[in-house]
Amino acid sequence: MKKIILVGYMGSGKTTIGKELSAVLQLPFIDLDHYIEEKEQLSINELFKQKGEIYFRKQEHFCLKHLLSNKKSFVLSLGGGTPCYANNHLLLQSNQVVSFYLQASVNTLAERLQNVSNRPLLADVSDLKTYIGPHLLERAYFYNFSHYKINVNNKDTTSIRNEILTLILKNI
Repeated sequence: MKKIILVGYMGSGKTTIGKELSAVLQLPFIDLDHYIEEKEQLSINELFKQKGEIYFRKQEHFCLKHLLSNKKSFVLSLGGGTPCYANNHLLLQSNQVVSFYLQASVNTLAERLQNVSNRPLLADVSDLKTYIGPHLLERAYFYNFSHYKINVNNKDTTSIRNEILTLILKNI
């Protein structure tokens, strides 16, 4: 089986869906942000504060390439910005992976992120919709390099998971 990569804006459900896919497929689940936190022994917030976004993006790229070089299959949830830097978006089209863009509307994302306090990019944002709209538009170009796009608006996690599983089974 190929490596399964989940892509999308923060709040799109990558970690939640990733864990569900991992359980059903009996594959390890890796959240790239958590992987980096363990490697660096710092939270993503602390990494941004202490070493800056450029350092974080370099580590993100290095860790992604390292994980993809592994011969084993797994489910990998990327950070929202991962595909947008260091040509990481091109890795989404590799033959060794099947990638899914969890596509959510600005309204869905704003609703999901309204009470979240641990996102460094949202630390100083007062109007989520005004921030997310153009930001999502910029990032969508990179997200669209994924093999598949899954609309997650108004769907429960079971429906999203099953939609992805159907596509995965067609690719085995």
